[in-house]
Amino acid sequence: MEQNEYKDYEYDKYDTSMIDSINSSAYQAVDTVQEILKKEVVAKSFLYMMAALAVTAIAAFAAPSVLSEWLMRGRYNLIILFVAELAIVIVSNIAVSKNNVPLTAILFTVYSYLTGSLLGILFWMYDLSSVGAVFLMTAAMFGITAIYGMVTKKDLSSVGSICFMGIIGIIIASLVNAFLIRNGIFDFIISVVGVVIFVALTAYDIQKISKRARYVDDSHVQVMALSGAFELYLDFINIFLRLLRIFGKRN
Repeated sequence: MEQNEYKDYEYDKYDTSMIDSINSSAYQAVDTVQEILKKEVVAKSFLYMMAALAVTAIAAFAAPSVLSEWLMRGRYNLIILFVAELAIVIVSNIAVSKNNVPLTAILFTVYSYLTGSLLGILFWMYDLSSVGAVFLMTAAMFGITAIYGMVTKKDLSSVGSICFMGIIGIIIASLVNAFLIRNGIFDFIISVVGVVIFVALTAYDIQKISKRARYVDDSHVQVMALSGAFELYLDFINIFLRLLRIFGKRN
């Protein structure tokens, strides 16, 4: 190889090495930014979920008397309330897809308040000390499961599919038991199965939020955090309700 050709070869090799180094640094920078955004989405999801639980707690102790009077005025008012909550979930999903943060936050707050109002009526049936104990039990169970969902390397996608089918199953079983069987033992079994399903769903949802947050940009952090908080909130409430039916002391 002639001297000039050798020099050109060395320069090309040097340029290629520099380009690879620059590209590697760029990729690392992108990964760092995405990791920061992911942590922000996950942290805010938990923060918004706790804020929603606070709204629910306030409504549970502030609204039951007003709501109970309204429910007793008509036999279909309870159905109207459930339909309203379902409508809020549907519209909230649309708001998330449109990146509408204010509307998503408002709908989440309204849903939390309505849920608290219904829980306030339910709490009349239970001793408040047992309600508090069940809440702490739910928080501990939810926290342990959430940590597992964040740290596990196992893909929980299949768990999500199984849980979805399980939810459909317990809804059907609950309706059959409420209108046909009316068996306390069967209701207890449904509640236990429900706890298992929603605990597993919590781990799946945490992992799903983390994976989804890796591809989010700065303009979608808030709406993705609200969406994740809504999912975690529903998991928490469902675990709490089923544990209350299992361990709650009735008045």
